[in-house]
Amino acid sequence: MPLNQRILDQFKSSILTLTDASDLLSEPIGRSIQTLTDCLMQEGKILTCGNGAASLLASHAAAILTHRLEKDRPGLAAIALPCAGAAMSDADSPDFARMVSALGHPGDVLLAVATFGQSRAVTEAARAAHERGMIVIALVGGEGGALAEILREEDVLLCAPADSSARIHETLILAIHCISDGIDYLLLGA
Repeated sequence: MPLNQRILDQFKSSILTLTDASDLLSEPIGRSIQTLTDCLMQEGKILTCGNGAASLLASHAAAILTHRLEKDRPGLAAIALPCAGAAMSDADSPDFARMVSALGHPGDVLLAVATFGQSRAVTEAARAAHERGMIVIALVGGEGGALAEILREEDVLLCAPADSSARIHETLILAIHCISDGIDYLLLGA
């Protein structure tokens, strides 16, 4: 296969995945926007976590909430729980659960990102969030994994309709941007 065709195939695959995701994720993204806005209006905070490459998505989510995506606005209360970076494996997992227990309070929200939902550290963080009376918004792909299995009725599952890490990450970054835009819309108007 020529290189140009391979590149075109990547774009087409991404477009198809995002098209499928637009139908499947609009409702849970809307619920996420409302949940996070309610949290912020009640002076709560948003904690984000992710392991491996998903840590970059979690950090990006916190960064655009505390700074901005498109519109200038005051910073919002969002904290990315520290992770050593994208090269960190689950065996080297940070203790997100301990951080959630230390920083989380009832009414806060945990935005948990795990590519296939199988990160033990992220799943344990979600359990700790539940123990602290927090809502969990899980951003995953594939079948949702162990993280999806422990979610409660008040939690929100955003599951990218893909089995490829690249397609999952592309979908989740767009979902994060939609969430930030929606919060800005609810807080600031058009």
